[in-house]
Amino acid sequence: MKILTGRDIREADRYTMEHEPISSLDLMERASRSIARWMEQNIERDTPLLFVVGKGNNGGDGLAVARMLSEVGYRCVVCRVYAPEQMTPECRTNWERLPEGVERCTMDSLPLTENTVVVDALLGTGVRGEVKDPVKGVILAINASNNRVVSIDMPSGMGTEFDNAGRTMVHAWVTLTLEFPKLALLLPEAGDAAGRFVVLPIGLDQQYMAETPSSYFYTGREEARQLIVPRHRFAHKGTHGHALLICGSRGMVGAAVMATRAALRSGCGLVTTHLPESERMVVQVACPSAMVSCDPESVFSCVPKHLERYRAIGVGCGVGQDPRSVQAFRDLLAAVTTDVKLVIDADALNILAAHPECMDLVPAEAILTPHLGELKRLVGPWSNEEEKIERVRSLAARLQAYIVVKGANTMICMPDGRCLFNATGNPGMAKGGSGDVLTGYITGLLARGYDPCRAAVLGVYLHGLAGDLAAEKYGEEGMNASDIIDFLGMAQTETMNASE
Repeated sequence: MKILTGRDIREADRYTMEHEPISSLDLMERASRSIARWMEQNIERDTPLLFVVGKGNNGGDGLAVARMLSEVGYRCVVCRVYAPEQMTPECRTNWERLPEGVERCTMDSLPLTENTVVVDALLGTGVRGEVKDPVKGVILAINASNNRVVSIDMPSGMGTEFDNAGRTMVHAWVTLTLEFPKLALLLPEAGDAAGRFVVLPIGLDQQYMAETPSSYFYTGREEARQLIVPRHRFAHKGTHGHALLICGSRGMVGAAVMATRAALRSGCGLVTTHLPESERMVVQVACPSAMVSCDPESVFSCVPKHLERYRAIGVGCGVGQDPRSVQAFRDLLAAVTTDVKLVIDADALNILAAHPECMDLVPAEAILTPHLGELKRLVGPWSNEEEKIERVRSLAARLQAYIVVKGANTMICMPDGRCLFNATGNPGMAKGGSGDVLTGYITGLLARGYDPCRAAVLGVYLHGLAGDLAAEKYGEEGMNASDIIDFLGMAQTETMNASE
């Protein structure tokens, strides 16, 4: 799914009105109907609703939704911030359409009971810089209420893209964003203020959306489903590739176990793990389906023989940064041919950052999987999210690599500059071992035969979905990285069957 800018979305509205054709008021009615339908399905009918509305089309949406929900039995109260004569024509029309049963109030007499849901219809996507009074005061009052807030399209005060740090904005429980996810909802500068966001279709022109270019995309279930390659009926282990994992060192063998178990869940035919001989029994007992390649030292010190056997190699989880490992990693980079795809994680990333001369050895189409700390060591610090993304893009272009920036809404930056944000995952995954699982899983997908782009995008999506399934069973606090592995198979099955 594309992520369009605020400007592009306004143009999509205009194009739809001209080419469907449909009036602005009728398009507003259609969007409002979609919002009202979601609220009917997710908010109990005896829940009081307080609509705080501005003077623009976002306020018009809120007024129309209040009318629709009042007609089906909700108690709706409307608080307008501006006089009707200050409203846009569409907003004023919906003000005039409010039935008598919808109560009106002022900001100094808000009926905020404990279970009242506040509907934020102040600004939407029409924000330009920091908000000013009277809207600023209204936003602060909403946030001070501690009531659940549903924001229409965007939390009021939040810009659609960058530069949201420090802004005054509504802190929503749920954001009902229209037609597209907005980039700001996916970034840590302000994404927390959106709460959970839901994308609601409103019937904007499909041709316009298809033809409008974008550098940003969002991977949901349908996009992930289309990436899955079915298993051939007459397949055997030799047809589904051999993965090599170079992981673990003395005291860090758990990383090797996690990566190996995840690779075995990927569908690839064979998995071999290279680790110190002293630690091999741990992997052989924990992962009897995997083979072991033994390093004579207590760390990664030598490149396994016969690399041509492997379709994909994952390196870095728990290997440490011993000088012997640094040299062995250099040797590995020099030995890898174009036929073998590489995943670089953890200590291997730290070696790259500490020894920048190794960057020139990274093969094209490698997948790098840094968390934010490793990313800073690779690209240097950044002052805001826009600068961070540009730094990642620059590195991806330089290396012709895929860079997976782990975190909420994990971002995958492509060699051509496209950035894909992921729909799955939860805070419970922020625990030791989760990254090892992702590395093993993506390496396995590469060995299975997926190209690097598909392996990165699908691997991140299924890894996040497995985490969501684990959180459903154990809770975000109680789940751990091993639980993610246990749900990888179910995650793939659910995704494959999503349209059935």
